[in-house]
Amino acid sequence: MKRTWITAAAVLAVVGVGGALHYGHASPTAAFLVTGAALGGLAWVIGTATESVGARFGPAATGVLQSTLGNLPELFIVVFSLRAGQVVVAQTSILGSLFANALLVLGLAIVAGSRSATDGVMRFRHRLPNDTATLLLLSLFAIALLGLSDRVGDRASRHQVAISVVGAICLLFVYVVWLWGYLRAEQHVEPALEEPTHSVIPFRMALAALALAGVAAAFVSDWFVSAIDPAIAALGVSKAFTGIVIVGIAGNAVENVVGITLAAKGKADLAVSIVKNSVAQIACFLFPALVLLSLFFEQRLTFVLNPVYIGALAVMAVAVWQITGDGEALAYEGWALVALYVILATVTFYE
Repeated sequence: MKRTWITAAAVLAVVGVGGALHYGHASPTAAFLVTGAALGGLAWVIGTATESVGARFGPAATGVLQSTLGNLPELFIVVFSLRAGQVVVAQTSILGSLFANALLVLGLAIVAGSRSATDGVMRFRHRLPNDTATLLLLSLFAIALLGLSDRVGDRASRHQVAISVVGAICLLFVYVVWLWGYLRAEQHVEPALEEPTHSVIPFRMALAALALAGVAAAFVSDWFVSAIDPAIAALGVSKAFTGIVIVGIAGNAVENVVGITLAAKGKADLAVSIVKNSVAQIACFLFPALVLLSLFFEQRLTFVLNPVYIGALAVMAVAVWQITGDGEALAYEGWALVALYVILATVTFYE
């Protein structure tokens, strides 16, 4: 517990440095890098506090809660990006979170989980991976349909916002129905898990940490977005690479650290629950919710994406389902997911 508080203090120090750089009008590149690191640290604080709060509710609920609150940094980044008119950053940040969780984090978790297993096979319940595949395909259908419509320039392409709104409502409805059934069903199988979730810090302190980290994440996200344009000009990277790789990794520190660590400890079901719940939430809750929220901004967020990313999403959905759908995964399959992410990141770098 002492190590937890030391790490939390270090995160607050990084947040303070980020604020000083922002309000002191220091180098945009320095502000961009420090606030990006601060976002990752705050995601870790949120994840640790959520694990302690969720210890009262069981592994399934903990996975959902950790994924929901762990996505706070991405939510704030997208909202502030839309407010600043940075639609590309907003859209690619969502995609970056999806790709980072479904390919990089899940892949590394499978590698860690396979190595911790005596026979080299990571085993977990297959319902959540299959459910996530269904939700991903539903989201992909809306994205691909609008993307094709935009490319061919048919009559429907003139109503992208309206179609995106209808699609967002449908996705949110299906997600809520799925989540309700999933949590009720998991209540009956949780006792079979290898080990219950343990509280890292006291319950009330965890609630206070969540509140503080949530407020800090809002401020840091604003500082991060304001530094994007001058920073990427100085660094020579594109907005797409910033959103898909930099934000995708920094904003998903919860899944990066917690999911891989749990897998390495042999807690395969909980590790998969955290990572897969995050994937499902981003695709069918966060993305559509932000589409609806963008109606209050001048710049609207839609499901229309670059064909390159539509293709990447399609391959991702199939690969994740094929590898995890049977409830078993080997180390090379985890490395295959990581390889897909590296190839995508390389393409994005040259976009």
